Amino acid sequence: MRCLVTGGLGFIGSAFIRLLLQERPQSSVINLDAMTYAGNPANVRDVEDDPRYRFVKGDICDSEAVRGALAEGVDAIVNFAAETHVDRSILDPEIFLKTDVIGTHVLLEAVRAEKIARYVQVSTDEVYGNVPEGSSTEDSPLRPRSPYSASKAAADLQVLAYWNTYQAPVLITRGSNTYGPYQHPEKLIPLFITNLLDDRPVPLYGDGRQVRDWLHVDDHARGILHVLERGEPGNVYNIGGGNLRTNLEITQHLIDHCNRSAQTHITHVADREGHDRRYAVDTTKARALAWEPQTEFEFGLQATVEWYRANEVWWRPLRSGAFREYYRRQYAHR
Repeated sequence: MRCLVTGGLGFIGSAFIRLLLQERPQSSVINLDAMTYAGNPANVRDVEDDPRYRFVKGDICDSEAVRGALAEGVDAIVNFAAETHVDRSILDPEIFLKTDVIGTHVLLEAVRAEKIARYVQVSTDEVYGNVPEGSSTEDSPLRPRSPYSASKAAADLQVLAYWNTYQAPVLITRGSNTYGPYQHPEKLIPLFITNLLDDRPVPLYGDGRQVRDWLHVDDHARGILHVLERGEPGNVYNIGGGNLRTNLEITQHLIDHCNRSAQTHITHVADREGHDRRYAVDTTKARALAWEPQTEFEFGLQATVEWYRANEVWWRPLRSGAFREYYRRQYAHR
């Protein structure tokens, strides 16, 4: 398989590239990435000299850049490229519409023009909105409640429209909250880990009882690969870890792993605007493709803490400069 991976310098995209090259020796990857703040070349350093890997700098909103990346021909496109952070979508929603909606449209047009055999849209369980009880199935209504999740839902609807209208060979994955090595420190788990390693308190939204389903990045990448290779076009597949935890529970685990104290290292801040209380997904369809998560949560979380502890050279530059201004804008007034 010759695969175009968009957003492959990001967290989940880079994990997918490493997995594909490791487990599919006959496959090759073209990585198209715009190199925004969240795209880090260090994430693919292990494969950058592999002859099966090629990097192309470009934006998925730029049709010429996309055509250039496809010039040598590919069998599949897996679209990880997106603006993904809910907090940033509240501060600046327009860029989310551009990348997540217009960018997806450009890629879908390329699928039609180049007759690409498979297209996987990497989406999120947040498109289902708040789930007070039970679990969302792939047929559950889309009720996004943030600018980020609304942009991802709009992209999903475009993808399904191309299946219904043009019979484009498209698939969608909707993953739950993902954690693990190489995640940008703006997200909850790496933000809290790096704060704690610096002996700083963590900003916990509201009462901290928001519930998320946590999925290790390697399990997420493997689920996407299963859908790419075995999924039925026109279908959506939920990919979840089955690890429902409150943010407060996650915080306490991280405090324990970092040898800190809850009394001195938790700062409760005003809750995020429109904060969904609970997410949960039914993964029956993905499991029918012979996929299941393999990483035990407690082990995966502790291993993630140890990775950040051992890789300060990776994350510390990401917390300087513009990140400090973002952190101030996001939390100072709370």
